[in-house]
This record gives sequence, structure tokens and C-alpha cells, in this order.
Amino acid sequence: MADLIPEKAYFRIGEVSKILGVAPHVIRYWETEFKTIRPRRAKSDQRLYRKKDVEELLLIKKLLYEEKFTISGAKKRLAEWREKQKFLLLVRQKLVEIKEILDKR
Repeated sequence: MADLIPEKAYFRIGEVSKILGVAPHVIRYWETEFKTIRPRRAKSDQRLYRKKDVEELLLIKKLLYEEKFTISGAKKRLAEWREKQKFLLLVRQKLVEIKEILDKR
């Protein structure tokens, strides 16, 4: 999924629209529904999306279009995914601590 996204700091809504294959108004609607999508604004008031925004939009599109989730179902699935990511990060940190302790012996 991430290989679809070019390496750059910011993307305009037209670029994001092409990457996702959806119309710009769909992206703007998803912004209102999924509060984690918060593009920055240029001085011209144009939306500027970061790579993580585009990755999340790709995931939202997959949940809605391929897996046939409703908006509320997709929100729940994303929340579950974030909780799992937090848990895995905590486990990783603890494993690193254990490794450091064992390396000192």
C-alpha cells in the first residue's frame, strides 16, 4: 500500500485523489467522518496531506470499498487497530528492556 505513495512531504488533494482513485469530495467527506485525517493548510488555504494521512486514507478506502464496512464499522476497526498498535509498541519496548538487561549479564 505504501509503495503507491511517492516520497514527498506533502500532497495536494488532487494528488491524493489520484493515488486513492476517488473524487476530491469523497476525501473531504472522509475528513469530516474520520477525525484522524487532519491535513495542514497552505497560505492559499489549500489542503496539504502528509504521507501518514494518505496511508490512513488508503486504509479507510480499503475498509469501505473492499471489505464493505460502514463508516461506523470502519471507525471501530481503525480504533481496534490503533489499540493493537499501542499494545505491540509496548511489548516491543519491554522486549528491548529485557534484551538490554540480558546483554549486561
